[in-house]
Amino acid sequence: MEPDLWLFEKKAFQKGFSKIAGIDEAGRGPLAGPVVSAAVIIPNSLQISGISDSKKLTPKKRDYLYEKIYDLAVSVGIGIVDPFEIDRINILQASLLSMAMAAENLAPQPDCLLIDGTFLISSTLPQEAIPKGDALSVSIAAASIVAKVTRDRLMERYHQDYPLFGFSKHKGYPTKAHKEAIRKFGCCLIHRKSFRGVKEYL
Repeated sequence: MEPDLWLFEKKAFQKGFSKIAGIDEAGRGPLAGPVVSAAVIIPNSLQISGISDSKKLTPKKRDYLYEKIYDLAVSVGIGIVDPFEIDRINILQASLLSMAMAAENLAPQPDCLLIDGTFLISSTLPQEAIPKGDALSVSIAAASIVAKVTRDRLMERYHQDYPLFGFSKHKGYPTKAHKEAIRKFGCCLIHRKSFRGVKEYL
């Protein structure tokens, strides 16, 4: 049986919250590029067919849902932390920072946050961390789609600056082709210098 993706939102509504934001990030695992988070407030009981964890969707379906979410959401906020900051504070802290930035960039502001994962973020708002939240909460699933599409498009843009690395294909993830390119050409400005698979070639 499919889980009720509105379950966490319904619980929050019952507690008196009205603007509930789901938050998720994309790009913790890559060797290059930023970590990108999205925060999304969707209208109560909105039905958009097909919203689920972005990792389970085709790129075409993600693009379609990304446009739908932007059209219908009460608010969408984005937070981006670049590779220099990732190297400076580590990827976990950078992910949490990008999530906090995404929440701050919502207008109107939410009154409650549902966050994918096991960590809370720096915010004065009531919040709940939900492991595997992108498969359990419609708001987090929507945020996962927006974060993923936003980051993928950024990496496609970076591909134009650094065509040797194939960022448009693997988006900076440690694929065989990407690792081979690093071995062959060294690192570029957007590589994460603190990551294994990069630091050996500095």
